[in-house]
Amino acid sequence: MADTPYATPSAGLPPQAALHTGRAVFTEAYAVIPHGVMRDIVASALPHWDKTRAWIIARPMTGFSETFSQYIVEVAPGGGSTRPEPNAAAEGVLFVVEGEANLTIESKPHVLRPGGYAFLPPGCNWSFSNTGETPVRFHWVRKRYEAVEGIEKPTAFVTNEQDEPIRWMADTNDTWGTTRFVDPTDLRHDMHVNIVTLQPGAVIPFEETHVMEHGLYVLEGKAVYRLNRDWVEVEAGDFMWLRAFCPQACYAGPNRFRYLLYKDVNRHARLDL
Repeated sequence: MADTPYATPSAGLPPQAALHTGRAVFTEAYAVIPHGVMRDIVASALPHWDKTRAWIIARPMTGFSETFSQYIVEVAPGGGSTRPEPNAAAEGVLFVVEGEANLTIESKPHVLRPGGYAFLPPGCNWSFSNTGETPVRFHWVRKRYEAVEGIEKPTAFVTNEQDEPIRWMADTNDTWGTTRFVDPTDLRHDMHVNIVTLQPGAVIPFEETHVMEHGLYVLEGKAVYRLNRDWVEVEAGDFMWLRAFCPQACYAGPNRFRYLLYKDVNRHARLDL
């Protein structure tokens, strides 16, 4: 694998002598999927994707987290798809963490390198390929788009997180900030996939308790994270999956701590459950 500043899943399997005791946990309010359990044996193939495997780390589940799915996808050289998205109602975000990918959106080509970010609206015509000599790994977040009468659907765009500013929270001395790829007031968007950065020793100083569901994939660093009633130590490559109203807070570790964050936003609460 090529060098990358972002964490990616482990290859292979642990040796037979390894202890099975780990940090994986699934509760009524949250789950933690540590990087050490994202092994070859739990990867899946995807229809209409060639030379590709995926770790499916979140999917809608009744009574838990119901709005999104999140994959870590690995595409080998020569692989990819011309029919990647099976659901015309689904929007998506791609975030590349390793390798170089060719993304075509409505016949327009783009090259995605580590940090590359693409938003794909519902019904978008896109394809993905790896024409290089090393694997490409990326996150793929999918959500059924919630259309609203009188508000047009969002348009596709491509950027790189390294070209976007970190917007620091007020009164934090530039220690807690968010890289936002969409204007929070843009009501065309019903989900945000951002990157949160906490400098060494920074904190989220209160227990956030809110309606948004979360997927948090740790890109780098380590921290102690408050999840419901528990303090949980997490590090690069770990995934935290939070249902609505799960309390959360954070103490960042000795190095910079960053994670890719999904949340559902900007829509009325459903009343037809």
